[in-house]
Amino acid sequence: MSLRFVLDPELSPELREQLVDLWVEVTNAGGAVGFVPPVTAAQVRPMAEATFAGIADGPDRLLLGYAGERPIAMLIFRDNRFHLKPHWCTLIRVMVHPEAQGHGYGAEIMREAERLAPTLGFEALHLTVRGGLGLEEFYKRLGYREIGRLPGALRVAPGDDRDEVLMWRAVDMSSE
Repeated sequence: MSLRFVLDPELSPELREQLVDLWVEVTNAGGAVGFVPPVTAAQVRPMAEATFAGIADGPDRLLLGYAGERPIAMLIFRDNRFHLKPHWCTLIRVMVHPEAQGHGYGAEIMREAERLAPTLGFEALHLTVRGGLGLEEFYKRLGYREIGRLPGALRVAPGDDRDEVLMWRAVDMSSE
């Protein structure tokens, strides 16, 4: 079953709660999406609301992947907010619900982001990953290349510092 994608859905109160729940589920399953497990909705909500503000008020864009009526995958095209960088963006909060993993949905939403990028004015996509989880290999299989590391930049626990890995992928502008 393929995902149905929606770019820039209306961020209704119900959808916001569904996305907070998704964020909590992904984090508590070990996903590297801004928190370290265990987390509660009350802990995620302030960051989620700030993220939603960047979408609702612009300039960020939300891409959701639905299985039926439920959003099970998401990512955000985060604008650089700098006039010399309008031609690329950073993908943040890339996540797939733990119950839906193993079906290729992560690759599917990343391919959709790549397909949409030229129509949004982006020639390249950037993302960062938490080192030590093997995420670099997933993104390398999708055509991203490592362009740098910030050693020990992420402190996930006392004595457990992880590299922040910077990855980059040019997109095919001919499909625009």
